Amino acid sequence: MSDEKNKSDQQKSGVSRRSFLKASGISLGVPLVVGHRVINVNGQEVKLYGPTKTSITLTINGAKQTVEVEPRVTLLEALRHELDITGAKRVCDRATCGACTMIVGGKAVYSCTVLAIEAQGKPITTVESLMQGEKLHPLQQAFVDNDGQQCGYCTPGFVMACKAFLDKNPSPTPEEVQKGLGGNLCRCGTYMGVRAAVLQAATMHKGGKNHG
Repeated sequence: MSDEKNKSDQQKSGVSRRSFLKASGISLGVPLVVGHRVINVNGQEVKLYGPTKTSITLTINGAKQTVEVEPRVTLLEALRHELDITGAKRVCDRATCGACTMIVGGKAVYSCTVLAIEAQGKPITTVESLMQGEKLHPLQQAFVDNDGQQCGYCTPGFVMACKAFLDKNPSPTPEEVQKGLGGNLCRCGTYMGVRAAVLQAATMHKGGKNHG
């Protein structure tokens, strides 16, 4: 009875186990797709990338850079491994510590959880853009003045998180600073110095020295 039932089900579906395995074997022999395909989903065109490397263009610190990456590659990996932009650090790799913070589309993000292909068309700002020649950015100088770094591993991410915070709230209270930077961790415990640095940078901005 079970064999007859299976045959009946196969006839209804139009797909037998033999034909399914045969089709699967054929698909494995087809070359992998390069670049992206476009499919229609509910009347809208959607790009499908992969599984091989595809060429993407990222706007990093005001300059367009083209790189070939697999769709699974994160923004952090693309910048560090492919473009040698290594300011942001890979620490937890699970969006909990903030060491990889960049500003993407005007918003602070954990770059370890943003796919590189998702960042296309958005301005990407990294810590490398802040220093002008040999002159530190006022926010970076504030970190130095207030001993806001110790081992320094989390510092680039903290600096970018602070910049994004001050861009949105240029005159914060100490309580707002503490809450606004809650997404970044420092294993050395320099939180007091970091908060003091943010308040100093905000004061400098009020005095006519723009922190941005």
